[in-house]
Amino acid sequence: MADHPLHVIVLAAGEGKRMKSARAKVLMPLAGRPMLAHVLDTARALQPARIHLVYGHLGEQVQAAVTDLGDIAWTLQAQQRGTGHAVSLALPSIPDDARVLVLYGDVPLVREQTLRRLVEREESLAALVTQLDTPYGYGRVVRDGIGRIRAIVEEKDATPEQRAITCVNSGILAADARRLRVWIANLRTDNAQGELYLTDVFAQADDEGEPASAEMCVNPQEVFGANDPWQLAGLERMHQRSRATQLAAAGVRFVDPMRFDVRGDVRVGRDVEIDIDVILEGLVELGDDVRIGPYSRIRNSTLAAGTVVHSHCNLDGVVTHGPCHIGPFARLRPGTEIAADAHIGNFVETKQTRIGARSKVGHLSYLGDAQVGEDVNVGAGTITCNYDGAQKHATVIDDGAFVGSNSSLVAPVRVGKDATIGAGSVITREAPDGELTVSRAKQTTVEGWKRPSKP
Repeated sequence: MADHPLHVIVLAAGEGKRMKSARAKVLMPLAGRPMLAHVLDTARALQPARIHLVYGHLGEQVQAAVTDLGDIAWTLQAQQRGTGHAVSLALPSIPDDARVLVLYGDVPLVREQTLRRLVEREESLAALVTQLDTPYGYGRVVRDGIGRIRAIVEEKDATPEQRAITCVNSGILAADARRLRVWIANLRTDNAQGELYLTDVFAQADDEGEPASAEMCVNPQEVFGANDPWQLAGLERMHQRSRATQLAAAGVRFVDPMRFDVRGDVRVGRDVEIDIDVILEGLVELGDDVRIGPYSRIRNSTLAAGTVVHSHCNLDGVVTHGPCHIGPFARLRPGTEIAADAHIGNFVETKQTRIGARSKVGHLSYLGDAQVGEDVNVGAGTITCNYDGAQKHATVIDDGAFVGSNSSLVAPVRVGKDATIGAGSVITREAPDGELTVSRAKQTTVEGWKRPSKP
């Protein structure tokens, strides 16, 4: 492969009628990203000279979804005339001395290592094949006595004897561009579907006395595709099991790895524990001894060593700087930073807020655009009134302050060091250091008042 530039053709023009969706099939989500994105990631890992993406049905959607265009050459397949036709449209822009790898936008689980073995085969033509106990729907691989490919026969065109073969074609192949160009030009439509089958190139190679080699994919799941929602759900479980296996190999302990989802990249330290039904999205970094309780979602967050996330929490864009406790039922939004030994309790929401060391926000509070010092206690029901309808304003709560329950801090405002805010106060001006500040209406009783009753 080093002597020949690698060009990858990705077939992504299919209609996908069985998906019953207004979305292009290759854009169906797998682990939170389009299937096509996974295929392109794997293709790029091979460092090809160029990726040729053949698009067609709902092509504007596909083009809009592929944002990294630096290595993409777009090829339109306006009419669906088969896989051979799709490849023929991309070949004119590929040099004769190239090695060509053909992938599919709806086959997202194949690994880089598997494809590398395929493209490095010495033969002019090689196919990625696998063994299936129940090969229904797949093209059968007809081989000679030493395993070379004589032909690949689509199931609709296979004889009963050929349908009994359990070695099946994945559709993925590698070929020398010069030879592939000739074979593609010789394709015919005399088959059950009236299409130009890419698989017919294998019989041509055999007729020329140079049969193709077969690269066996030991794990059949790598070459499974998705033609309908049920198959897509199956791919999702396969992918998630693979990710959980990788994390477990890195030391993560799962209560149940089958009830865990990753939709991004995860970096972990030692002795991380993850309970059931946890979702990790985007870039998530979990330090040593991090524990995540059940039914929690962590997105684009960095949790320092010793952080404990209790059940039913939703963290997005959160950074912790030491061991701390979060939740249960906490919602922490982007810009939240939490220092060591702080505690964020149940039904607390934060956004663009820093919580100092050993501070506590125990219950039912909202802190937005706030700077909370060390050793602060924020009582239940406290809110920062940070938005005036046009602008956001900051609230500063200095070290050692105590904010009584059910208080409203109307920003911009400062609560001084060691200050105390009486419960039920509405604070609109600075509360001085070390003093008690109370802002309440005078309590009155209306004697003789009667509650209205229904007629």
